Amino acid sequence: MKKDEIVLKRPVSAMKESALAYRKAHFACGEKTIYGSELFDQIESYDEWLKEVTRNTKPETVDPNWVVTDTFFAIRPDDQEIVGIIDLRHSLNDFLKDLGHCGYSVRPSERRKGYGTQMLRQLLDVAKEADLQKLQLSVERDNTASVRVIQNNGGVYERSFSFEGKEADVYGFLLK
Repeated sequence: MKKDEIVLKRPVSAMKESALAYRKAHFACGEKTIYGSELFDQIESYDEWLKEVTRNTKPETVDPNWVVTDTFFAIRPDDQEIVGIIDLRHSLNDFLKDLGHCGYSVRPSERRKGYGTQMLRQLLDVAKEADLQKLQLSVERDNTASVRVIQNNGGVYERSFSFEGKEADVYGFLLK
């Protein structure tokens, strides 16, 4: 592992305090949405969120309004700091057809350090292991940092759409 390389780890109970500090860092910067967090920004209780995230990893227990999803914290190994969160949705329902298979966020103080690019690169490997043929991601057009993350990982522009009054682009990754 290279210096500053992150590792993706599934959330567990022992990460509670670090996870809550991660969420607080987003809120302190005025960010109300933590993309890729499987609603961590909306569920007050870490334990309740963890229960939902764990349930959603299996077809037998996934919430009927959700899709099978793997959620990971991006951890910096040297200090165990959570620097990001990313999820992989194994399928797309009607709601997700434009939004895509993946969402991610990087802790505000850790941006512009390459963590987003590393997170997506590692998630593409997870998607291959899950036998996904293709991964689709969407990004608001004015989110130039995220556009770079996607392009740095080989994402190819496919189409555009509007969501909540904002222009967004869909990028695809062929995995097989």
